[in-house]
Amino acid sequence: MATVYLSAKLPKVATEILNKAAIHYEVFDGTGLISKDELIKHVKDCKVLITPLSTQVDQEVIDAAPKLKLIANFGAGFNNIDVKYARSKGIDVTNTPFVSSTATAEVASGLVIALMRRIVEGDRVMRSVGFDGWAPLFFLGHELAGKTLGIVGLGSIGRGVAQRLHAFNMKIIYTQRHQADPATEAQYSAEYVTLDELLKRSDVVTLHCPLTPETHHLIDAPQFAMMKDSAFLINCARGPVINEAALLQALQEHKLAGAALDVYEAEPNVADGFKKLDNVILTPHIGNASFEARDAMAEIVATNAVNVLNGEAAKYIVNR
Repeated sequence: MATVYLSAKLPKVATEILNKAAIHYEVFDGTGLISKDELIKHVKDCKVLITPLSTQVDQEVIDAAPKLKLIANFGAGFNNIDVKYARSKGIDVTNTPFVSSTATAEVASGLVIALMRRIVEGDRVMRSVGFDGWAPLFFLGHELAGKTLGIVGLGSIGRGVAQRLHAFNMKIIYTQRHQADPATEAQYSAEYVTLDELLKRSDVVTLHCPLTPETHHLIDAPQFAMMKDSAFLINCARGPVINEAALLQALQEHKLAGAALDVYEAEPNVADGFKKLDNVILTPHIGNASFEARDAMAEIVATNAVNVLNGEAAKYIVNR
């Protein structure tokens, strides 16, 4: 059996690093996502599991791998892994932070622009009924300049969004557990507020917080009731941060102007109601789907595997 098992195909950077280190590895070569039974079959003798965040690594999987030393998660998040149970078994869990921040910030910023200026909606029109020609009141959207952007979570991705959209002359307000340092606030002319105040004041709310028990359904019916009817919501964080049923109802009742979702509560499933709304943009979890980000992520997980197998410390351990 292999020393390292990759439960999904990764950019070739990963296998190049493993080959250079002469490490025996195997890669899941099936179609779609790996099944739990297939995963359990392959981890029985491996020492390192490299897995994407779409693969669930629970107690049963961990118990099936008595030699496991490291679970290297290909993603900044790690809520797909039972990190506490892994720690109890002496297994390190790592993630790939920071390197995907630029890519995700670009997608979130692009969704803000596309939603407010109705770009995706316009593309659908031109591919179907077309238009009769330029007219003064036809297909009006909203300019970003002068609008208030509320950022929930001013981490590396949130700061990236602030940097880009501050350049569009948006006013930046933000909320998180702890206020940022004065230099960071000054860089983006950002104002620290409570979540309630952010929801009430923002023309656009963009989510960039991790999924934790505290942030599960952070944005629910009471929060939608606080928002302006003219406001837009962007989610490039994690699907369950939003109660999607409450979001769909708010959109259907015209209590929000629109939404753009890159992540979903029951991913990869998307509620059919969202697909019927012209003022909703749906993308297939492409936040960090750039060649540059994915290559950097692949380098981290493979290098961590090599280091651990050589008796060295891994970087970005999340469960110590």
